[in-house]
Amino acid sequence: MSKIMLAPMEGVVDANMRQLLTSIGGIDSCVTEFIRITGQPLPERDLLKKVPELLTNGSTKNGVPVIVQFLGSDPQMLAYHSQLAVKLGAQGIDLNFGCPSKTVNKHKGGAVLLDEPGTIYDIIKTVRQAVPQSIPVTAKMRLGNKDKSLALENAHAIAQAGASQLVVHARTKIEGYRPPAHWQWIRKIAEAVSIPVVANGDIWDWQDYQKCKQVSGCADVMIGRGILANPALAYEIKQKLNSEVAKVFDWADTVALIIEYYENVQLQLPPPFVSGRVKQWLNMMRKQNSNAQLLFEKIKIISELDSLTAALLDAQKSALRARD
Repeated sequence: MSKIMLAPMEGVVDANMRQLLTSIGGIDSCVTEFIRITGQPLPERDLLKKVPELLTNGSTKNGVPVIVQFLGSDPQMLAYHSQLAVKLGAQGIDLNFGCPSKTVNKHKGGAVLLDEPGTIYDIIKTVRQAVPQSIPVTAKMRLGNKDKSLALENAHAIAQAGASQLVVHARTKIEGYRPPAHWQWIRKIAEAVSIPVVANGDIWDWQDYQKCKQVSGCADVMIGRGILANPALAYEIKQKLNSEVAKVFDWADTVALIIEYYENVQLQLPPPFVSGRVKQWLNMMRKQNSNAQLLFEKIKIISELDSLTAALLDAQKSALRARD
């Protein structure tokens, strides 16, 4: 059976979001937001705060494995923190060579490392040697930093250094998230290396999923923005693969999920930051969902939590009436 991974998205796919999305079904594993590693060791409490799933056997409460992702350029420090994460219960370690953030790249992290296949090899090899062989060490890369000229060399470096899997986001850093995703390049990489390759980029629905697999030649995919736009996307894909009739996940279900997310965020963040998180998620949904667009327009200027609560509950009542 083809696997679907939930993509890491900085500032979006935190433990709260991972728990909610995996509760629907269809997601086989998650990768955390990147944990940036510099020259100073992080205390255990910082890792546990960023990855609370380490307290539940490295999985969400729904039993979906959560892989701990690190970002940095110092092989020894990355190896140290990988060992620490495993000690705390991590089921796998992922290394980030795809983040396009200017701030991260300026400090020699993420996609800028794709200009240095040798550094990537050293990082993977050092981490692989530092953690038990039973713990997967994986990597995620883009097709390149400024261009695709080193795509195959980077993939070879990752595979030869001992990674057990490679996720490829089918764009360069310069291309950002602009369509199209170059799935044909993922096929080139998958045919060039001996480890499993996972396709990532521009999977928004069942048709995209089918086309991506056909063009890339990959059995497994990673989806980020598509699942945030349609929280039931992974579940719906799995039901189609199994030729089963999927339970309808309608707008009322989505609003209930948003409200649960909102309630959880209130426990995590000071009040001034709460409304922004809800608006951020609705903003990701609204291009794919007219109901989300309408709700976003209603709440986009609301910052006071009592008013936001009322607006969300009103949207839920309307959605339930429409269902009936």
